Amino acid sequence: MSGSSAVDTPRATRSGSAGANLALATAAFALTFWAWNLIGPLSKTYSEALHLSPTQTSLIVAFPVLVGSLGRIPVGVLTDRYGGRTMFTVVCFISIVPTLLVGLSGGSFGMLLLWGFFLGVAGTSFAIGIPFVNSWHARERRGFATGVFGAGMGGTALSAICTPRLVEQLGLFGTHLAMGAALAVMGVVMWLFARDSPDRRPSTEPALPRIRDALRLATTWQMSLLYAIAFGGFVAFSTYLPTLLTTAYAFAQSEAGLRTAGFSLAAVVARPVGGALSDRIGPVKVCMISFVGTALLAAVLAFKPPVEVPAGISFVLIAVALGLGTGGVFALVAKLVEPSRVGTVTGLVGAAGGLGGYFPPLVMGVVFQATGAYTIGFVLLALTAAAVAVYTARAFGGAAAPR
Repeated sequence: MSGSSAVDTPRATRSGSAGANLALATAAFALTFWAWNLIGPLSKTYSEALHLSPTQTSLIVAFPVLVGSLGRIPVGVLTDRYGGRTMFTVVCFISIVPTLLVGLSGGSFGMLLLWGFFLGVAGTSFAIGIPFVNSWHARERRGFATGVFGAGMGGTALSAICTPRLVEQLGLFGTHLAMGAALAVMGVVMWLFARDSPDRRPSTEPALPRIRDALRLATTWQMSLLYAIAFGGFVAFSTYLPTLLTTAYAFAQSEAGLRTAGFSLAAVVARPVGGALSDRIGPVKVCMISFVGTALLAAVLAFKPPVEVPAGISFVLIAVALGLGTGGVFALVAKLVEPSRVGTVTGLVGAAGGLGGYFPPLVMGVVFQATGAYTIGFVLLALTAAAVAVYTARAFGGAAAPR
């Protein structure tokens, strides 16, 4: 009996530590994603105050996505070297500066673009969390673990619900000041309480060769394509949906925020489900369900159906489809990529996913300005998702878990 206890206690301790660090990483991810999405829920306010065209509005909404996407590449490499605890702390504190400066820039289109660009730093936290969480969990549990961590993208839902209301209570700068304080607290919490896995092996290789080696992997490019649709679609909707609902369906900004929050929450719930399903039926099947579902639902939305039924239902279901896909893609990454390279590959794949969310709002803005409707944008989404579904089936031969 005593021998059994000696063996089991370290396992129980490790399991508890894995759960605690997963919870901390998810909380930090949610908060930084809220900061990353501070501009989108207020797009109508900025548009009316600055007399912006639909294209200009889409620019200020999309700009934070750019740095949040490309910045994941170096942040993923740095996470492989310095670990998630350090990098979460650093990103939280760095994000305070653009958060405060965006709050001071509401009267200038140019300054909103500038500081919104740097606000994208907050969106790089995704490339920290995936390798951090992976290193704490066994391979057969990584789909579930990364799915739970990915639920932190619900920070966009928190932003959609809370940011407009906080602005009503605290004012624009007061809201950004409160977010800056929250980021500071989270940075301290991560430094004091988060711990890197004892199994983590810091990488000492120079960054550029690691990126180059990762780019030589076919897996990196395949996962980048899949994630550009799954996560890119989620980011595009969660940042631009408030604008779409106020322009296409004439909702008030607060009402659009609530519906966007519902969209984000549906995707958030679906992401860990996608990870858990990937552990059971294989990530490729989950990705196929995601892409086919997205294509069909985008085709429905292209006709601008009535607002609640079927439009409202279609928006929720497309969020579920995209959420399943985000869980499936990184379950597949965890299966195909060796742990020492997960940070670098995650940075590249995460960048592709973010860039997948950068361009659709710009396209939607241009399409709406040119045609007065979003039909062409939804048709493009349907065709792209269908094409990626076909590619996924062919690239992986229909296997549930490609080797």
